[in-house]
Amino acid sequence: MSGRSLTQARWQLQPRHVGAPLAVRYWLKDRMSLTAKLKQHCTQFRVQCLHQRQQLCLADEYAAVGLARRLRVYERDVLLRCQEQAVVFAHTIVPLQASVADWPFFNALGERSLGTTLFGDPQVQRGALHFARLPQQHPLVRRASLTTGEALPVPVFARRCLFKRKSGLLLVTELFLPAIYTLRPSAPRAASAYSGFVQPSLNLQSQ
Repeated sequence: MSGRSLTQARWQLQPRHVGAPLAVRYWLKDRMSLTAKLKQHCTQFRVQCLHQRQQLCLADEYAAVGLARRLRVYERDVLLRCQEQAVVFAHTIVPLQASVADWPFFNALGERSLGTTLFGDPQVQRGALHFARLPQQHPLVRRASLTTGEALPVPVFARRCLFKRKSGLLLVTELFLPAIYTLRPSAPRAASAYSGFVQPSLNLQSQ
């Protein structure tokens, strides 16, 4: 197996193409806000911001945000917690050339949910979901393991989505941690404004 295959993901348009079982697809393929979906499955939800900084983007994500090579980007990593259990590791990048007018809320998020902000903004266009199974050596799996303090069973299933607002692009990658598969709905699923929010797909190329 090549070094590239160990550290880069092959992003697919269908969750079945990454071998995701049905229990995993329940989380992967839903286009509603992940924050809203998690709140349906737990009574205590919170965002733990790990860092927000400038950082060199990953080798398998620079092309998705229109960069010609690996460059520094604004990066935000968080854990989404239900009943204090870490259930999702979320990683967001924004190219440095994006303006404050493109993403006026990004630098002031703190421990607020990015997803709630994105889905609540009518100027935000959402691209197609892409899916991957990440190996243990993938940088985001290694970060998630270090943050949670435990080795994650592999493969780790993940999805990512490209968002556009004005001229700015933003890429969100979500890794689903083992604890998420133990969650059960805390109430019958209600109709949500999020579930009907489908903007025209952006052209996010598989890699």
